[in-house]
Amino acid sequence: MRPVRLRYTYQLLQEYGAFEHPGAVLLDPRSATEEELAWLHTPEYVSAVKALGLGSSPADAARFGFSAGGDNPVYPGMFEAAALSTGGSLLAAEMVASGAVDTAFNISGGLHHAAAGNASGFCIFNDPALAVEYFLRLGKRVVYVDIDAHHGDGVQQMFYGDNRVLTISVHESGQYLFPGTGMVSELGVRDGRGYSVNLPLYPYTGDDDYVDCFGQVVMPLIRAFAPDVLVTQLGIDSYHTDPLTHLQVTTEGYIEVIRQLSSLGLPWLAMGGGGYDVTAVARAWTLAYGVMLEAEWPDQLPPGFVREHGGSRLRDDTSPEVPGHIKVEARRYADESVAAVRAQVFPTHGL
Repeated sequence: MRPVRLRYTYQLLQEYGAFEHPGAVLLDPRSATEEELAWLHTPEYVSAVKALGLGSSPADAARFGFSAGGDNPVYPGMFEAAALSTGGSLLAAEMVASGAVDTAFNISGGLHHAAAGNASGFCIFNDPALAVEYFLRLGKRVVYVDIDAHHGDGVQQMFYGDNRVLTISVHESGQYLFPGTGMVSELGVRDGRGYSVNLPLYPYTGDDDYVDCFGQVVMPLIRAFAPDVLVTQLGIDSYHTDPLTHLQVTTEGYIEVIRQLSSLGLPWLAMGGGGYDVTAVARAWTLAYGVMLEAEWPDQLPPGFVREHGGSRLRDDTSPEVPGHIKVEARRYADESVAAVRAQVFPTHGL
């Protein structure tokens, strides 16, 4: 999970003077309370996370998704750490809901795989889902857009029968990547049928196809749904050098999608997410924060950041080389996914 990527992002933004911008507000997070965690997580699970973080070793730790050799190892203080990142997203949601800010970004959030009763995929508590729940309790209609390379399965499952939330996940197909879900056919159930939207993409999909599909599917659905608030998970493990995934997105494609989301003019809660090329994460989230602030950072990376981490440019100036036959397959797969969403989801929303 490399939490150091959060420090790198903060450092880069600080060196660009982002927090001195007249539109910026920098806040310390708070911890989520056990009552807030219990909105969507089972009390038994919350208690188990606390006990394991204190050194207890119950025989059924695996039942809650924890193991020494898997994605979710037990570590001292993990309850406090997870509650703090979750509380950061809830504080951000409070700031947006109150009108104190138009947009809030919690880079430590976006842990979208956690389920009601177990950890999954590095995620202990599902802060995006809890933030959505916070807005629902205020009577708001919420659109949740997840651009992490991995399917936002935990958030989808929390609201799978709820038509007050439109969940949209754009991701590398679960045929090729964890968690193995996120097919177009996962549409929701009961009142929520047609309100769970998945746009799976082929490995090695690049900027052009990624941005085109986003514009064809995500933007019209958001406008048709007419939400009160936009909640986004902005994972950048879609980046072309990410060691865990296969999408071929650059900073250019990533930021174009962020710009499209920003153009909606909605109250906006953004969270981080995946991303395991740590300097690429810092650059991409710095660019995203610039879009939110309507600030343009110089392309030359600040000297202090370069001395510590290397590199020279904030934005990519080249695209990855992908063999032509794979590009053709990626385009075919993308077209099929878009067509399937249009056929199976669009009619629900009058499109």
